[in-house]
Amino acid sequence: MAFLMYVDGAWRPARTGATTIATSPATGKEIGTVPEGDREDARAAIAAARRAAPGWARLTVFERATLLHRVGDVIEGRRDRLARTLTLDQGKPLRAEAYDEVDELVTYWRMAAEDGKRLGGLLPPSSSPGMRAMLIRRPRGVVGVITPWNWPYTMPAELIAPALAAGNTVVWTPAPSTAVSAVALAECLAEADLPPGVVNLVTGPGPEVGDEIARNPGTDAVAFIGSTATGRKVAAAAAGKATLLEMGGNGPLVVLADADLDRAVEGALAACFLCAGQSCTAGERLLVAASVRDEFAERLATAVTERIRLGDPFDDATTMGPLNNAGVAAKMAEHVADALDRGAVALTGGAPAAGFPTDLYWPATVLNAVPKESLTAREETFGPIAPIVAISDLAEAIELTNASRYGLLAAIYTADLTKGLAFADAVRTGWVNINESTNYWESHLPFGGRSGSDSGLGRVGGAHPMDTFSELQTVIVGAN
Repeated sequence: MAFLMYVDGAWRPARTGATTIATSPATGKEIGTVPEGDREDARAAIAAARRAAPGWARLTVFERATLLHRVGDVIEGRRDRLARTLTLDQGKPLRAEAYDEVDELVTYWRMAAEDGKRLGGLLPPSSSPGMRAMLIRRPRGVVGVITPWNWPYTMPAELIAPALAAGNTVVWTPAPSTAVSAVALAECLAEADLPPGVVNLVTGPGPEVGDEIARNPGTDAVAFIGSTATGRKVAAAAAGKATLLEMGGNGPLVVLADADLDRAVEGALAACFLCAGQSCTAGERLLVAASVRDEFAERLATAVTERIRLGDPFDDATTMGPLNNAGVAAKMAEHVADALDRGAVALTGGAPAAGFPTDLYWPATVLNAVPKESLTAREETFGPIAPIVAISDLAEAIELTNASRYGLLAAIYTADLTKGLAFADAVRTGWVNINESTNYWESHLPFGGRSGSDSGLGRVGGAHPMDTFSELQTVIVGAN
C-alpha cells in the first residue's frame, strides 16, 4: 500500500516521488511505502499553515472546540483500525496496550477542546487613573511539531491538540519508523474536515524535514518529544523561537527498606516493561535498599516469569511485544552486556529471544547487583530491562538521583510518608511519584524535565503546553 502526506487539505506524494518502505517490527513484513519528503515538502507545508493561520485564529474558541471534538468522534469510530495499525507499525500488544493508547488519544483531543475555552487573559490594574490594562492571550502562529515513535498517537496529540485549541496552525513530522501510524491519525483529521492547511503532515528524515521545520522562519514555535541528542539539535535550529522540549529520562525507581515489597514489585513491572520499556518515564534503574535488594530481586524475577508474556502482539495473551527498531535493540544488547561484564547477574532474560519473526523480540530482563557505573545505571536504555542497584539509605537515593544528567521523573516506595516527601523536596526531577510506578501519569497534569537537566524544557499535559503555544499581548485603553 502506498501512503501519502497530508498538506493544505490534500493527500500528496513527496515532491521528488521518493518513498521508503515501512516494515512491521512484529512480523518483519512490508506494510507499505511512505513518502520520503524533503526540505521543499516541509516548506510547502509551512506555507500552507501560514495561509491558514489568520482564518483559524479568527474562529472563536467555541468553534475550534467543536472541530476538536469532531476529531475525537472520528477517532472513536476508527478505534479498531487505529489500534491494529499501531500494533502492526509500532509493535505494541493489541489488547494489552494498543487499544489503551487509542482511548487516551480521544482524551487528549476532547481535553484540548475544553481547555481552549478556558484560555483567558487578565485585567490587571493600571497605575494611571481612568486607564484600563488588558492582557490577552494570542496564538503564536504556526507551530512545528516533531514527534517520536514510542507513543505515535498520544504524543502528537498532546502537542497538536492544544496548539490548535490555542489558535495556531500546525506542521507535523513524525518519526519515520511509525509514519504509517501518523498517516492513520492524519486520516482522522482529514475526515473531521478541519480547514485546509490547519494541520499538515510531512513524512521524511528528521535531519532534513525536522530540521527545516525547526529552523524555517515560517514556524513561530517548535515542540519536540524524543531523545536528548535530537532535542539539542532541534533547540539549536529553533533558536529564538518559543520551544517545548520533552526529552530523555533515567528513572529512578527507589525502594527503601521499609517499603511494601509486593507493591514495589507491581510498580517495577509497570515501570520497566510497559511499551517494552520504551518510555521516557520507564524505571531505567531500580535503586533498592541493600538489606532488601536480593529479596526484591527474587520477587520481581518471579513476577516477570509468571506474568510478562513476550509474543505476537496480535495475540490476546501477549503482554509485551517487540522493540520498535534495530537501533533500540542494539542499545539494549550493549547495556546488558556492559552490566554483565561489570558483575551484574541476569535473573531473567539477558539475551534476545529466539524463534520470532524479527530480531527485535527481547525478553523482560531483570539484572541484580548492577554496579552504579554501568551504562544502564547512567544512561537511558529504552528497553525491557530492570537494573537493580543497591543503595544504603534515603540520602544515597537522593544523591544518585541528582547525580544523573536527567531530571524527568522519579518514584519512591516507602512506608514513611515523611521520607517520601523529603525525597520529593530534594530531587531535581519534574515529577515525583510516591508509592507508585514511574510510568504513572495523568494526562491533564504538567509533565517535563527540571531546568538545567537533559530532560527538556516546558511542560506537556492538559492546558500546560498552551503556555508555549500562546503569548500575552498587552492592550491599554486610554481614559476618556
